[in-house]
Amino acid sequence: MNREQALQLVREKVSNESLVRHMLSVEAAMRFYAKMLEQDEEDWAVTGLLHDYDWEIHPISEQHPLLGLQLLRDKGVSEEIIEAIAGHSDATGIPRRTLLAKGLYACDEVTGLITAVALVRPSRSLFDLTPKSVKNKWKDRSFAAGADRTVIAAAAEEFGVELWKHIENIIQAMRTIANELGLEGNLQA
Repeated sequence: MNREQALQLVREKVSNESLVRHMLSVEAAMRFYAKMLEQDEEDWAVTGLLHDYDWEIHPISEQHPLLGLQLLRDKGVSEEIIEAIAGHSDATGIPRRTLLAKGLYACDEVTGLITAVALVRPSRSLFDLTPKSVKNKWKDRSFAAGADRTVIAAAAEEFGVELWKHIENIIQAMRTIANELGLEGNLQA
């Protein structure tokens, strides 16, 4: 499955635009790391884009993403991508054996925290967001409480990237699509 087909599937299955923007954020982060690590950029991007395509259909942790995997198989998605998607939630118990799977796990949760921090800034932009700004909000556990800091830190470690460097990388990746994410704010790239 290529990126265009993956986006079409996302648009068919996901009505919540915030969820679509989350998947686009993860796609951008995965693309960033694929380039950095000299991996297959299309596979990494498609993995990030598809990872939550079934969340509205199966919104319970024990069901998502496992119940959505057969449709991906039916659509011809590779087993490596399916395995990475299956392991992106700790609730599945599926081990992350590949770099692709570890990358998806590392890029997923953190994008939500970065988005939340950008949205409370006066600029409402990624272009002036720094890891220090995220670090300041990191300490406030009531801020973006759904972004599990323990998972974010463990995922970065599992992926082999220092946490604050990882957050810097994700910010850079998300800046490439800031306009699509509604996070350009009142600043320009």
